Amino acid sequence: MTGTPAITAAANLPADGVRPSLAELIALHARVQGRHPARRGAYGWQGHALSTLRGRGMEYAESREYAPGDDARHIDWRLTARSGRLHTKLFQAERERLTLILADTAPALYFGTRVRFKSVQAARAGAVMAWLAQRDGDRVAALRGSHRDALVAPAGGRRGVLRVLDALVRWYATPAQTEVDAEAGLGRAVEHALRLLRPGARVLVLADPASIATVAPAQWAALARFDASAVLLTDPLEREPPQARRMFALADGSRVALALETASVRQRWQQTFAHTLAQAQAMLQQAGVRVAVLSSEQDSDAWLGVLDTPRGRRR
Repeated sequence: MTGTPAITAAANLPADGVRPSLAELIALHARVQGRHPARRGAYGWQGHALSTLRGRGMEYAESREYAPGDDARHIDWRLTARSGRLHTKLFQAERERLTLILADTAPALYFGTRVRFKSVQAARAGAVMAWLAQRDGDRVAALRGSHRDALVAPAGGRRGVLRVLDALVRWYATPAQTEVDAEAGLGRAVEHALRLLRPGARVLVLADPASIATVAPAQWAALARFDASAVLLTDPLEREPPQARRMFALADGSRVALALETASVRQRWQQTFAHTLAQAQAMLQQAGVRVAVLSSEQDSDAWLGVLDTPRGRRR
């Protein structure tokens, strides 16, 4: 076994565990209601961020000489008295922060044995983040690494959230079936994100652990310049395979049997998934990206605590 198998089904799950629905993603709005209010912290913005643009706002930035048309209410009388020339105050402009949900849609995500597929859990975790962004007053956007239908443009309010939820339902319904819809890779999504993001932005990466190594460490380090977190999706079978022969459906529609009753096969299975997950966590932490691991049977907001932790070691 040389890598994570592209398995799309492993057990009989209810329909809502195989494909996400818009109704269930909307219902997750309640998950963020009791969470503490947004604030500005030592490791990034939580709530409205300050723009790099100079304008009229609430926080003093600097003073310059008065020009015709400036608001007389903002004259800097102390500097005017010292310099003998009329000066006006400039204030740091406040703007809405952008929260970007970066969705990995690799075939390995469309798999699950307990409660739901990893893909459904990814959609649900993304929905929790979208509702949190709305509560914090952010604009919210979503992005995936595909050849088309790759970006949900930033928008605020409930309208912005619903557009993101609708995209998550589409993206995580089934693996791409056509070449034009094919997953171009998480690296493509990260490249696109780096062109889109601006200082003060917040980004959440939803990914299969095996996808992390497909992105160069330098790209993760570049993403970590923003307020970046990642949720790695796992399934209980990946951690603890049963001691029995199991049939699996692969992404191409074929089926394969694994002799998991054999100790050597179970050991190789565990080493493969455990090693991949450990490597993914180490790479992200080394780059400075916060990391949470979310199993398919956990509550979909179980990862939220990672937003309150310091970011990892930076390159």
